Amino acid sequence: MDTSTSAATACVLRADGEIFEIAPPPARLRDPPAHASELMPALADVMAQAGVGWGDLDAIAVGIGPGTFTGLRIGLATARALGSANGLPLRRVSSLAALAAGIEAPLRLPLVDARRGELFGALYDGSERLWAPFAAPPKELLERLRDGNFRPLAAGDGSVRFRGMLEEAGIQVPADDSQAHVVRALHVCRLGAEAADEPPEAVLPDYLRDPDAKPQQ
Repeated sequence: MDTSTSAATACVLRADGEIFEIAPPPARLRDPPAHASELMPALADVMAQAGVGWGDLDAIAVGIGPGTFTGLRIGLATARALGSANGLPLRRVSSLAALAAGIEAPLRLPLVDARRGELFGALYDGSERLWAPFAAPPKELLERLRDGNFRPLAAGDGSVRFRGMLEEAGIQVPADDSQAHVVRALHVCRLGAEAADEPPEAVLPDYLRDPDAKPQQ
């Protein structure tokens, strides 16, 4: 499962290779998040489609971000609760790595809208990560790409939001309706299949920066 963007995604990847997935349309990324009401029904739906119960699973793979604070909290809390209740380990997956897995290009730039005029991103050459996850304004990202002479294909809701700046700098972005912009739970499952088992309480969200809301002094 992944809740790093406005759209919750869920998938069951069975041992026989069959895939059961809820991957929302890219337009859903522009709507307000509704993880609290969408995630559990999505999980119930894919489990029913796959014909499995929680006791049939080997593990729960979950996108740990970076992404929206509320979304990540809901996703991780749900994964941890389900893991603890059913005796299942969790497998942490970078939401940016899952997004990159859906970009069809050798050099991949997954970008998630971080609000505050910033982007969450990372840079991949195939499956090799060249840049660790970062939070940065688009101008700073473009300077870094220029300094490294990188011309990746960018995707994700962050790339759609800042399409003009990216394309002006020579960075290609798929059409707004491309499924490449969605963090698909299928890729979370596939990456999670190679990840280590961890106790549910050990898996925490990767926020990359402090929350927007600050406690009053």
